[in-house]
Amino acid sequence: MADTASSSADGSEQPLRYSRQTLFKPIGQDGQRSLMTARAVLIGCGGLGTIVADILVRAGIGFLRIVDRDFVDESNLQRQVLFDSDDVAGNLPKAEAARRKLERINPLSEVEACVRDVDSTSIRAVVEDVDLILDGTDNFETRYLINDIAIQLQKPWIYAAVVGSYGMTTTIVPGETPCLRCLYEKPPAPGTVPTCDTAGVLAAIVHIIAAHEATQALRLLCRVSGGVRKEMIYSDVWSGEHKRIQTMDSRVTDCAACVKLQFDYLNAERGSMATSLCGRNAVQVSWKEDHVVDLERLAETLRASGQVSVNPYLLKFSGPDAAFTLFPDGRAIMEGTSDPKIARERYARFVG
Repeated sequence: MADTASSSADGSEQPLRYSRQTLFKPIGQDGQRSLMTARAVLIGCGGLGTIVADILVRAGIGFLRIVDRDFVDESNLQRQVLFDSDDVAGNLPKAEAARRKLERINPLSEVEACVRDVDSTSIRAVVEDVDLILDGTDNFETRYLINDIAIQLQKPWIYAAVVGSYGMTTTIVPGETPCLRCLYEKPPAPGTVPTCDTAGVLAAIVHIIAAHEATQALRLLCRVSGGVRKEMIYSDVWSGEHKRIQTMDSRVTDCAACVKLQFDYLNAERGSMATSLCGRNAVQVSWKEDHVVDLERLAETLRASGQVSVNPYLLKFSGPDAAFTLFPDGRAIMEGTSDPKIARERYARFVG
C-alpha cells in the first residue's frame, strides 16, 4: 500500500501522511528520511510501550521490533492503547496484538513481533541489529541488563518508568552520558519500590512519560543536531509537579558498568535466580546479592491486593493472580506455577 506523495524543495518525495511532521523544522525532510531508514527495538509492550510504539510507527520509523513475553489481559485496557477487548478474548500475545494494530495504522513501517522473555541469554539477539533500544519494561533487573548490553554494543537506549501518578525518563548514550548504574548504583531492595500491581497507575502519567520517551527517540533517530537531552524528566500528573534534572554531574568515575566494563547482569553474576521445586508446583526465586526486606512494610502495601499474614520470619500472600511466601532475605516461594519465567514475572509485579 502506497501513500500519496508530496514533493519537497529538493525534488525528493515523502508520503503525504508525514507532511505535518516534516513541516516541523527540526525534523524536516532530512530528518524524516533518516527516520524512515531507522531501526529500533522496544523491550516491553505495556502502558509505556504501546504508546511509544504507536507514536513512532505513525511518525514513520523504518523498522520496530516489539519484544514482550506476556498476553493481553483485561486489566491492561485502562492504559495500554493498542489493545482492545477482542485481543483479550483472542488470548493474543501483546507483541502480536500490537503488530496487527500498527500494521493497519501505517503499513509503510515494518513491525516485527517477538514473543519471548528477555534475559542474559536472549537479549543480544534482539538488540544487536538496531540503532536504538527503548525501555517499556516493568522491573529494574531487565533495565540493568539493557544497560549492560547497550554499553557493550555502544548503542543508545532510553530509560522510562511509571507507577501511581508519577514517572521519569532519560536518554543514555554510552560514552556520552551517565549510564543507569551511574544514576542508580544498585537496584532497590525487594519490597521497597511500589509497582503497578500494588500502587496502581494512572493512564495520564503513562501518556506523559511515553510522549517524552518517544520524542527523545525521534530526536535521535531523525539525527537532530544536539539530539541527546542530558537530563532526566520527572513528572507527577496528580500533584502537577514537573522537573528537569541535569544528569551529567551524575557520571561516576569508577562506575562498574560504563567505566570498568563489568557486565554483572549480562554475565548473570547479579540479579535473580529461579528454581522449580520438585513435586510442589512452585518456584523459588532468590537473589545473588544480600537483601533485607521489611516484611511489615510490604505487608501493608500488599493488603490492597490480597490476603496477607506476616510474622518476623516470613510473609504469606494470596491474591487472584499470585500466591507466595516471602522471607526477610528476599527469597520467595512462588506457588501455582512450575515455570521460572512466570514466577519471576509475578515476583516483579508484587514484590518489586
